[in-house]
Amino acid sequence: MKIYFAGSIRGGRLDQENYFKIIKHLQNYGEVLNEHVGKADVFSFEKNFSDEEIYKRDLSWLKEADVVIAEISVPSLGVGYEIAKAEELNKKILCIYKKQENNNKISAMINGNESIKVLGYRDLTEAFKYIDNFLKK
Repeated sequence: MKIYFAGSIRGGRLDQENYFKIIKHLQNYGEVLNEHVGKADVFSFEKNFSDEEIYKRDLSWLKEADVVIAEISVPSLGVGYEIAKAEELNKKILCIYKKQENNNKISAMINGNESIKVLGYRDLTEAFKYIDNFLKK
């Protein structure tokens, strides 16, 4: 299975450590095409690419992916765009967020979309359970 993980980069790196742990968990199910999103030094990695190259690379990965998992606790224009593109490409999409911090901050365009599974979690154990259930279907 090929998995695309969406998490904020330029929108804020507040949850980078969680991204890293989620990506490690996702690797139990297959290849995470963009595992660099979880790395603390992601900006060092991305500085070697122009914005156009990043766009083309990420779009290619989205097309290649079987599923998209997005951590949406930190609002990000890029993550929103990736989710919309994934929907356009008919990908299975799971969006997870830290429930205690974001009860009213999830975009209605994401939360109200019946083709996107959106789940709030209290801790990573709960997030992993949601991911497991989603990927086993």
